[in-house]
Amino acid sequence: MVWWSIIATVLVVLPIVYYRATRNFDFFKKRGIPYAKPVPFVGSMWEAFIQRQSFAEFIEKVYNSNPDSKYVGFFEFDTPVLLIRDLDLVKSIAVKNFHHFPNHRLASDPDLDPLFSKNLFSLHGERWKEVRKILTLAFTPNKLKSTFVLLRDCAKDYGDYFASLPADRSKEIELKDAFTRYANDVSVICVFGIDVNSMRDPKNPYYVCMREANFGRAQFLRLFAARNFPWLCRLIGIKVFKQKVVDFFKDLVASTIKVRDENGIVRPDLIQSMMESRGKLGPGKELTIDDMTAQAFIFFLAGFETAPTLVCFAAYEIGINDQVQRKLQDEIDQVLKDCNGEVTYEAINGMKYLEAVIFESLRMYPPFVATGRACVKPFELPPRVPGAKPYVVQENGSVCIPIYGIQHDPQYYPEPKKFDPDRFYDDPKQMSNSLSFLSFGLGPRMCIGNRFALLETKLLLFHIFAKCDLAPCAKSSIPLKLKRRGFSMTSENGFWLKIQPRNAKRAEPEKIDIPGTTMLIGTLSDGHPDD
Repeated sequence: MVWWSIIATVLVVLPIVYYRATRNFDFFKKRGIPYAKPVPFVGSMWEAFIQRQSFAEFIEKVYNSNPDSKYVGFFEFDTPVLLIRDLDLVKSIAVKNFHHFPNHRLASDPDLDPLFSKNLFSLHGERWKEVRKILTLAFTPNKLKSTFVLLRDCAKDYGDYFASLPADRSKEIELKDAFTRYANDVSVICVFGIDVNSMRDPKNPYYVCMREANFGRAQFLRLFAARNFPWLCRLIGIKVFKQKVVDFFKDLVASTIKVRDENGIVRPDLIQSMMESRGKLGPGKELTIDDMTAQAFIFFLAGFETAPTLVCFAAYEIGINDQVQRKLQDEIDQVLKDCNGEVTYEAINGMKYLEAVIFESLRMYPPFVATGRACVKPFELPPRVPGAKPYVVQENGSVCIPIYGIQHDPQYYPEPKKFDPDRFYDDPKQMSNSLSFLSFGLGPRMCIGNRFALLETKLLLFHIFAKCDLAPCAKSSIPLKLKRRGFSMTSENGFWLKIQPRNAKRAEPEKIDIPGTTMLIGTLSDGHPDD
């Protein structure tokens, strides 16, 4: 009888669950909008979920599916999302008509994500404006200049570390771990004023905690679940971040503020900007410890994942492209000569080729392959093609800006799969401000820490290539393949390169046998080979 009851319950419940999971699947068909076909329970992204393609490849596939249409549709689980292909329409949504699309699509339940729901990326409306105004003060050029020496010394330590590694042929290194430790150390000293060295002390609590919080596959799935099925997460007790991570950061922020208040310590950083806002926002609007912790945490989280990944992609492309490496090192040598051996803030920001290398890395490998916006009041889009009807995005409707798709579109960047810093060299600032370059976002929601991230990246690349040569090794993937497991932008097989001091004799190139050909590792000059 028990089994019959279970079977009967399943037979009753399963059709209801199936209906709820598929009831929106005719959404775009009814409106005459082309869309990526969905699968029950996971939507259009099923190939990314079963690891047949990376999330970046999914975005690019949808973007390229209807090249004549200004927008196309896909389903995130059962939620219809409109992917915007037209650059003028992207600008209209993100800038001109920002008041219609002011918010990101993120979970906002403090019970599920107390660190994520209160941070700047997730906040909505007036609260977002208040907090952004406060945090922006921490990233002004004057504040960056004040923290420059801290960043430079940290980057120099890592450059010395790499240069001190044994220079034998067998020395191969996976870059991601070391660069993540650098990003951790930068965040700790620039936010909390605490000097750590995660290469010498690999188990320091800051690094260990951020490894726990890092957005791996499981973390992304929890975030997706919290955003799309909050009722289910509350029912079975799923939270985006572990409680020990929440407690660690809350205690760290609270103790930092207490020490500064008691000792009159003033520093040009994120914590100080939030402390100085006390008493200025009015009753009920003051930043609580939870609010401050959320802002510090998202700064850490972004720095822990996006910054080291950017440096990895840049260093990897430099390492497998000898011409790029030599041109960059010539620029570095000239700066060191002009600055008497110690790079200055003005000099590092005046390096055109270094900046071009970084922007090209951001173009090919944007930290976020797409960004979403939630509509707060109806907005009419123009017809997707001539002769079609306009489409009105309703309140709570979702749109997606396909950063990876746009930045890999050959009409904006010829040979988009080729690493070519010269695209940005003549005028890096103008090219990086174009509508087709969206790695830092666009409009009021643009990343406020972009200048900090660029400075952090420039300094590490400067000090590594000032002292070291990087070259391909047997473990190097050429061309590089994007990781299919998880949703973050990274390499499938890691970032393996051979590293040696610049004054060491360059080794003879290794021969790597590939079916049908032989590749000389160490002699590549064009980055990615033609497909």
